[in-house]
Amino acid sequence: MALDPLSAVVTALERESIIPDVIPKTSGFVPTVLFSVIYPGGIEAVLSTELLRDNTLEEPEINFTPMVTSDETAGDLTGDRGETSYTLVMTDPDAPSRADPKYRQFRHWVITGLKSPAISSSPSGTSSLIALKTRASITPYRPPGPPPGSGSHRYCFLLFQEPAGNTFTIPEGAKEHGAALEERRSWNAFEFGTQYGLKLVGANYFIVKSVDV
Repeated sequence: MALDPLSAVVTALERESIIPDVIPKTSGFVPTVLFSVIYPGGIEAVLSTELLRDNTLEEPEINFTPMVTSDETAGDLTGDRGETSYTLVMTDPDAPSRADPKYRQFRHWVITGLKSPAISSSPSGTSSLIALKTRASITPYRPPGPPPGSGSHRYCFLLFQEPAGNTFTIPEGAKEHGAALEERRSWNAFEFGTQYGLKLVGANYFIVKSVDV
């Protein structure tokens, strides 16, 4: 029997060992939001897609996938959802290589204040929901750059729901503002979410292979 889309996310994360390398197994992560990553030219990354580095040089868009699973969640998938804001992070747990991840994790991108456009409840409602970027990135996007001969790298996206009722901010001076290469190393995406009271609601990833030496 085919897995439902949300169960398929967890299965893929476990297959690639993103659970537990990025998301602790003890977290009991259950996704509630599906999203994909879209690079210029319409190149889309959805769970284990293999991309060329040249396809990933520019900051991508985030596309929320509409879902209606029950009456309880229907309010989140119509007009009310547009009030929810999200933080997205992109991290590489395979730095400098999966065999020797001494810089795990490498922080590629942190952006807060993402909003999903409200989904119309009518039959003609939109089926493509590109996230609205309401603020500049905290950590500017840095494209994948697997060192030569380092094999396959997993580039993981974690989507966190921000606390309701206030504008979520990351304080000046926090490590996430560090954009230099050395400042991005040895970061932990899940612990970041815990530190700021964020709720992990979605995850995705793609793979880029290094150039052989």
